[in-house]
Amino acid sequence: MSTMQKPIVVVGSVTMDMVTRAKHIPIIGQTVIGTGFETTPGGKGANQAVAAARLGYPVKMVGMVGQDVYGPALLENLAHAGVGTEAMEPVAGPSGLAPIFLAENGDNAIIVVPGANGKVDPAFVDRHSALIRSAGMVLCQLEIPIETLSHTLALCADAGVPVMLDPAPAAPLPDQTWGQVAWFTPNETEAAFYLQNESKPEEAAKQLLAKGLRGVVLKRGAEGAYVAMAGGEAGWVRAFHVEAVNTVGAGDCFNGAFAAALLEGNDPFAAARFASAAAAISVTRPGAQASMPTRAEVDAFLLAHA
Repeated sequence: MSTMQKPIVVVGSVTMDMVTRAKHIPIIGQTVIGTGFETTPGGKGANQAVAAARLGYPVKMVGMVGQDVYGPALLENLAHAGVGTEAMEPVAGPSGLAPIFLAENGDNAIIVVPGANGKVDPAFVDRHSALIRSAGMVLCQLEIPIETLSHTLALCADAGVPVMLDPAPAAPLPDQTWGQVAWFTPNETEAAFYLQNESKPEEAAKQLLAKGLRGVVLKRGAEGAYVAMAGGEAGWVRAFHVEAVNTVGAGDCFNGAFAAALLEGNDPFAAARFASAAAAISVTRPGAQASMPTRAEVDAFLLAHA
């Protein structure tokens, strides 16, 4: 790994997922006996940072954790994965938390509490502007305030730093966003939200590019990914067939790997194939960040599926 490589900088969310398992999800006023409980680090920003770092690419995380019992654990987890945490700040109050109730049949109910993620404001971004300006690419999602996202995009546009935006959870975006994003990576439902229709991927990509984007990757799960660029190049990168155990975090794994592969000089189609392989490995394992593969695992997988 060259020391000259500009880092991936992730400006985004860090969350502790609190998973309670039970035979069924209780109705209002009902108490049920749980069958299991675990806390697992999550948050789309942290997931994408860990995905890229586990591939051996230099990554820095810009975000906040709370001054609660979960904050130090979330920071330690990022550092253990190889993510630079010098731009992570503890703030009064709770960390981002996601209580998740998971039934035996797969039904789930989730409450996302933004906590510290909701306090990531433009002034905080400005404190770390030198790091953001030094990035080879900045990765953003929609789990921090929209005004903070807009401020980050403007900063990156001014510095000439490309941005990859994962529009999840889908929310309305300011008009200027489209011209400030190099790669827009929605899944099927997110693409439909922004287009107000359910066009076929090829048509959806054209409609999104017409908004002013430079590149689009439509993440379509088992179908694969449809990659399209302003200027006309477009095509499918088919998914690898694997036995999925848990698809949580697969889209985040794709984004982290796609960014790393692009910054290593791969063309977008080769980068998407590499990212698809990383995501395919991730779905064969439990957990979000825990399932992210290493570079050696992705290389071996691609060799086996040549």
